[in-house]
Amino acid sequence: MKKKISRRDFLKLASLGVGTMAFRPKSIGFEYLSIPKQLPQFPNSAMIGRVVDPVSLRSSPSNNPILNNAIQELQADTLVEWGREVIGSVVGGLSNQRFIEIPQGYVYSSTVQPTRNLPNTPVAQIPAGKSGFWAEVTVPYVPLDHEGIVASPWLTDHIFYDFQPKLYYGQVVWIDQIRNINGFIEYRWNEDANGHGFGYGAYGEFFWGDGAGFKPLTDENVTPISPNIDPAEKIITVNLDNQSLSCYERNTEVFYCRISSGIRYDQVTGQLSDKLATPAGELYTHWKIISKNMTAGDAQAGYSTPAVPWCTFISGDGVAIHGAFWHNAFGEKRSHGCINVTPENAKWIFRWSTPSISLDQSQQRMTWPDHGTIVAVSEKTVYS
Repeated sequence: MKKKISRRDFLKLASLGVGTMAFRPKSIGFEYLSIPKQLPQFPNSAMIGRVVDPVSLRSSPSNNPILNNAIQELQADTLVEWGREVIGSVVGGLSNQRFIEIPQGYVYSSTVQPTRNLPNTPVAQIPAGKSGFWAEVTVPYVPLDHEGIVASPWLTDHIFYDFQPKLYYGQVVWIDQIRNINGFIEYRWNEDANGHGFGYGAYGEFFWGDGAGFKPLTDENVTPISPNIDPAEKIITVNLDNQSLSCYERNTEVFYCRISSGIRYDQVTGQLSDKLATPAGELYTHWKIISKNMTAGDAQAGYSTPAVPWCTFISGDGVAIHGAFWHNAFGEKRSHGCINVTPENAKWIFRWSTPSISLDQSQQRMTWPDHGTIVAVSEKTVYS
């Protein structure tokens, strides 16, 4: 039987040799999964970098092997004090030449998620008349303890690799229970099958985390941006050659960000392929959901990622503009067809585009010929 591979591990294999790709277990032990966990002490800096893939810490901003400048290997979820971004030299066919300067040296920026430590005062109970609430992770990560059965590919992979399950900065989750039996308030994350993620609650898996790591979302967090502009005068343009996205109102650009679109090669054979490429042409926003489990593929070419935030689907049920917390390689093609942006940028696009979605709605689907914002995706490069 083939074992599913998580998005974390797919991205390790797809990182084109920058840093060390071998995954090194944390040796947490299975019994550790169910132990309640408070937030750890995070670095005391305005911005905190979270290493997403094993990578070399270097004495200068270059990965050129001739320099022999590797100091040590930083493992996934290592936290570093983010100093500044500097332009360096990256060999290996990548566009991104930026490194993060930290007190100990330099780390390739594509492998470091920018985060902040913004703890919250947890609420003591579910709001009256509500079955739960949406909450956003506002700290580098929240360690989780598990309740229920082990069934999902996501948790199965974490156990297989002996890697502590966590939620990360920018993820948005549905909270359906609150408890205070371990000396601190904990929230239960339930990505159920009834419109709140289409995922792990359906497996019978649930997870608890320190409530201080989550900010409950309010209606203000999803208030539409520029609601006075006629929806017909809003358009999103995506340039796959430049790996960029812009939002226009009446021909005026009001928003710009870098993206990571679909790869143009077969990740098994390495040959050129359109199978995972982002489609070009005139697309339309037609399904928006605040947070969604995304699982697809198989052992050779698959991923399993819960709580993908701020999903704006533009082609079928598989191609969306959404937040990506598992890399910082915006400007490079590396997705399975979706358009990756930072969680902050995904939230802005989600609020600005139509249809507008309220917290109580959580999602909305539209059926052709009804649609939301036009998304014009262009690509001039010819692949053969």
